[in-house]
Amino acid sequence: MNKNFYITTPIYYPSAKPHMGHAYSSIIADFFARSKKIQGSNVFFLTGTDEHGLKIQRAAEKKGMNPKDFCDEISITFRELSKTLNLTNNDFIRTTEERHFKSVQNLWNILEKKNEIYLSKYSGWYSVSDEAFYTDDEVENIDGVRKSKISSSQVEWVEEESFFFKLSKWEKPLLKFYDENPKFILPESRRNEVISFVKSGLKDLSVSRKSFSWGIKVPSNDQHVIYVWLDALTNYLSALNYPDVKDKLFKDFWPASLHLIGKDILRFHAVYWPAFLLAANIPLPKRVYGHGWILSGEEKMSKSKGNILDPIEIIKEYGLDPLRYYLIKEVSFGNDGNISQEKLEKCINSDLANNYGNLCQRVMAFIEKNLDSQIPNKIEFTNEDLAILENFNNSYQNLLDYIDDQDINSYINYILERLFAANKYFNDEEPWKKKDEIIRLNTIIYVSLELIRKITILLYPIIPASALKVLKVFEIKENEIEFKSIRNNNYLKYGKKINRMSILFKKIEKND
Repeated sequence: MNKNFYITTPIYYPSAKPHMGHAYSSIIADFFARSKKIQGSNVFFLTGTDEHGLKIQRAAEKKGMNPKDFCDEISITFRELSKTLNLTNNDFIRTTEERHFKSVQNLWNILEKKNEIYLSKYSGWYSVSDEAFYTDDEVENIDGVRKSKISSSQVEWVEEESFFFKLSKWEKPLLKFYDENPKFILPESRRNEVISFVKSGLKDLSVSRKSFSWGIKVPSNDQHVIYVWLDALTNYLSALNYPDVKDKLFKDFWPASLHLIGKDILRFHAVYWPAFLLAANIPLPKRVYGHGWILSGEEKMSKSKGNILDPIEIIKEYGLDPLRYYLIKEVSFGNDGNISQEKLEKCINSDLANNYGNLCQRVMAFIEKNLDSQIPNKIEFTNEDLAILENFNNSYQNLLDYIDDQDINSYINYILERLFAANKYFNDEEPWKKKDEIIRLNTIIYVSLELIRKITILLYPIIPASALKVLKVFEIKENEIEFKSIRNNNYLKYGKKINRMSILFKKIEKND
């Protein structure tokens, strides 16, 4: 197994405060970062803010602020969101930092030196909201307003001098790369979408603007600023101290293991970014995963529609771990999903309070009352006991594969199966009726504790704070969590005292 794992969130555009879509991408990235860390990988987890472009400039002007001060203010809310979501990110990068300027201008100089960039004139449709150019075929007229068919954002006609990147030159090399690396783009539907787009023919890409000034200057022509996506995408290199390719961070972690993004920015990451890297002779990332949107009703959340769900408000009311669990379990990864108060409350009551929380509470209360809060020390496993414990060992490779293939749905389904089996085991074995059969009673309790420990380790990347409360019962610290320990059926020390555990999840009672 490759011990180095580099994962990135989308670089967030701070033109307004964070919403549930930002929280979703970050929580999913944190799930993978924590999963790989407890597998023994050396993880580098990056998030940050993309702070250049016309959209930012206009938002700042509207507030009567200069763009840098505006970005300083808004970027803080994204940095604080990382803490609120209990993310384990190693770095938070801003594209207004000096280290990023150096990276972007170095990449530009390489592309220019290799004759991949030329000066010409751009005429076409541009979306300020998306910071993206669209062809005539991708634009439609709705009630007299031109909009992108892809994002529904308004577009405007732009004509100006611009530097162009020779994207058309990389059409065949990109298709060859996709063919040789079938899992470079996931899920499959996104891969098919990208291949179809590239096969339809690539046109050279405008990579600079003259009509606004908020951005990184083109090194050879300071009348131009570098197009926001060539600027923004380079953050993945900047955080590793590129262009110093001998730097330990760069040597250890590039190419990136996983760019986790929303499906609306797939083209930039799966077409433009690899083309820039191929042209500059920089190794390509190993995977781009385009997940679905978190919807408000049936629509994508956006400031203009006024349908933004605030993750901070939901966390205040229900807690962070319930939100993390809901987004990871209830949204089928790769597809769109929506969040509603009713579904969230049902999920908290059913899965977290009744299923997981109640199992932990019942077993711990029984031990405190009947076994002096001690892990039993005289046990004899039956074949049935061993079968339920060994299931984790037998499924171990599958679980590793689920993480490596970003198959969150199968991973969490396995946890739910094991939770059902653990609850059934405790109920069917009825330890409260075995008080005269000491060895059998001890064994039932030991097996139940081991099941709780194993399930909790699997849940740790999803609901870390709650999982740590349970692991504290066994005096297992966060830095001691090892994924491979789920294979061990005798991990818990016989005779050791266990700590008391507070209620994990309170049921939400409905007032009639």
